[in-house]
Amino acid sequence: MPQTDRRLIHTRSIHAQAYLREDRLWDLVATIQDIKPKDFPVESGNQPAGAPYHDMQLTVTIDMAMQIVDVQAQTRAAPYMGTCDAFPEVYRRLIGLNLLQGFRAAVRERVGGTQGCTHVTELTSVLPTVAIQAFAGEMRRTWREDGSMPPQLDRCHALRADGPVVAEHYPRWYRGKGETK
Repeated sequence: MPQTDRRLIHTRSIHAQAYLREDRLWDLVATIQDIKPKDFPVESGNQPAGAPYHDMQLTVTIDMAMQIVDVQAQTRAAPYMGTCDAFPEVYRRLIGLNLLQGFRAAVRERVGGTQGCTHVTELTSVLPTVAIQAFAGEMRRTWREDGSMPPQLDRCHALRADGPVVAEHYPRWYRGKGETK
């Protein structure tokens, strides 16, 4: 903790949830909100304290292969309503992408910059890890049954294929120094 007094100026919240649907598809719902603890002036007037300045939601529907089959974007609050919320169809360009295969680069190409909204696009960055967490139990059965490598391996320092966690908990996919599989 800092040794000096401080006061809250801004809160950005990113919230993500994963839902298993009856049709065996998954909905990943990510929301971003920006809130200030006091009134502040904006181009269109005054933004009241505690009211979301930005409130956007991205719902991505994926299959078990982590392929995007549907996308819905929604802007519920933004400083330029009528413009900020006029582009949700742009995010449908993400349909067909796979969350684990070049996803972030493809997002930048398809909806980055002025093609979409900075805030909604930012929500896409959490989707791969949200999906991996949601699929944890389901994928465990899959890789045990078909022999495929668990998708979380080689995606972070702790779960690198040449590390001690993989050696202990995933020995089948362990690649120590000099080993290849």
